[in-house]
Amino acid sequence: MSAPSRYVIKVFLYGIEPVIWRRFSIPVGATFAGLHTAIQQGMGWKDEQLHEFRHGKGKRLMSVIGPDHEEVPKGDSFEDEEKFTLKEFVGRRRLPLRLLYRYDFHADWVHEIAIEETSDAGKGDRPILLGGERACPPEDTGGPEGYMAALQGDLEWLDDDYDPAKFDPKKVTFGKPVR
Repeated sequence: MSAPSRYVIKVFLYGIEPVIWRRFSIPVGATFAGLHTAIQQGMGWKDEQLHEFRHGKGKRLMSVIGPDHEEVPKGDSFEDEEKFTLKEFVGRRRLPLRLLYRYDFHADWVHEIAIEETSDAGKGDRPILLGGERACPPEDTGGPEGYMAALQGDLEWLDDDYDPAKFDPKKVTFGKPVR
């Protein structure tokens, strides 16, 4: 029996109702830098801000995986996302595994990531979109609180063309291979 070639990942955004989520598969050998790129492309972010992944036991998520940048806190332990792979992170642990992905430290967009299962469906070195719902919030909208306030009409920053309920999977392109 051969080893599985992909992980199925589900990402959803905290603090937003109704929930905004994406599900995709990604090669098991992808680095966390590749996972970051897949999340950015799948959600519809523009990759203009710093980010980090956090994991740990219980509510203390003090272990960090991220770019080796001075503004990214190192936590109790730190792994460079360019070198650390999903396969190394999962190791022998049982799935599903959960961790957090934080994007834009000022707006504090927090995503929960679930590495749900392994899969052999799909080939190649690019993520494959499996599903999703709702449009990603535009960049620089004040985080979950500002976004929800705009949806409720308390703030008027939303573009008239923006439809929060509309998610078009055809517009998701995983432009480059993940490594």
